[in-house]
Amino acid sequence: MNTTLVAANQGIELVVSNSDQYQTWLVMQPAVTQNWLLHTQFSGLGLSLIPGADGKIAQAVFVHDDLDHYFSCGDLAKQLPAEQFLLVADQQYHKAIAFSWAVGSYRFDHYRENSSQQAILAVDDQALVNEANMHARAISLVRDLINTPPMDMMPEHLAETMQSLADEFNADFKQVVGEQLLSENYPTIHAVGRASIHQPRLLDLSWGQHSDPKITLVGKGVCFDSGGLDIKASAGMRNMKKDMGGAAHVMGLAQLIMAKNLPVRLRVIIPAVENAVSSNALRPGDVIVTRKGISVEIHNTDAEGRLVLCDALAEAENDAPELLIDFATLTGAMRIALGTELPGFFSTNQKIAAQVTAAGAQVSDPVWQMPLYTPYKDYLKSEVADMTNCSIMPQGGSIAAALYLQEFINPGTDWLHFDIMGWNNRALSGRPLGGEAFGVRAVFAYLQNRYATK
Repeated sequence: MNTTLVAANQGIELVVSNSDQYQTWLVMQPAVTQNWLLHTQFSGLGLSLIPGADGKIAQAVFVHDDLDHYFSCGDLAKQLPAEQFLLVADQQYHKAIAFSWAVGSYRFDHYRENSSQQAILAVDDQALVNEANMHARAISLVRDLINTPPMDMMPEHLAETMQSLADEFNADFKQVVGEQLLSENYPTIHAVGRASIHQPRLLDLSWGQHSDPKITLVGKGVCFDSGGLDIKASAGMRNMKKDMGGAAHVMGLAQLIMAKNLPVRLRVIIPAVENAVSSNALRPGDVIVTRKGISVEIHNTDAEGRLVLCDALAEAENDAPELLIDFATLTGAMRIALGTELPGFFSTNQKIAAQVTAAGAQVSDPVWQMPLYTPYKDYLKSEVADMTNCSIMPQGGSIAAALYLQEFINPGTDWLHFDIMGWNNRALSGRPLGGEAFGVRAVFAYLQNRYATK
């Protein structure tokens, strides 16, 4: 990630003002500045570049109606010329401005030449700059992993990324690969991934003191989803490189936790597969006995994410974690319910759910709790096995998927399940088209509130 946010006290003055403070600021400016803004018909919202006597930029002014929003200045880094600017704003807004600048500087140019320089923002606060860059780096990791074409982001590549995280933060990393999944009892991960030339695997990272509270993250790592034998239409398959978005999310969240050195015992588990089509592919009607011993009839091979997750969740429960969180690009039904920009989540603990929601609102990372409505378990009934892998009903799909996963969660476990899009369908301030992190900062803010104060 390019560093476009630095701790310094020099640069072209960049005045960032809330709209309700703009007029107060304006009347205190010299006549030349007032006249420039008047005669360029500056509306009092957006960006204006004010020249000096030599014609060069002497000052930049940006006005927004909500500077508390963490993406308020997300486009500034790309709107301003490649100079160094010095932030001038009320202290209360510095944190959101710094974050939005850093995350808004993101660009995914790994596959094309882009030598253009970017604007730099100087903020005279080293700790704040470090914090903003830490968050931006995690978001960039999530985006990069999702944006990378599937030819370069298969299970073995996810393993390389997790190994890099382990090396950076002195964590332990291991993986179970290929046929070893069967001998170590991960049958559903193997079944989904066996048709690919890229061997399926379970990735497992551990970090922190054994005496600290156990926090386990599980992320769906379907590196490309063809749908299997229930193959997707071309339009539905086009962006299925993003189906490992859950894995990307837990790696970004893990990076934040380790970089901040939260006092937790962290474990990250990623079932990494490609859902491909071949002569040995999983078939509709097959029955698999999962790691937990629950038999599952395959109703649809395109409901593969919950299959790889169920073995991973069963493994996660072996440690009896204090908190178990999974992220997955799981259902289109959630997108129908909430759209693509608001991630839904399910929880077995209402207090934690409320605190995560509140934490997300504080950092402009909204999440929305959905109900674990147990009567919908009937949708998962099978005539030949303990349950099916998906409902035959078109309604309530995200709830049914969550209820499927809950069968692999021990009673009494505090569990959060995030059903995310992982992708921006439109460009918003600081959020370009393509891979995106949803709920990562909300969960991290909650974990900070819960553990960093101990």
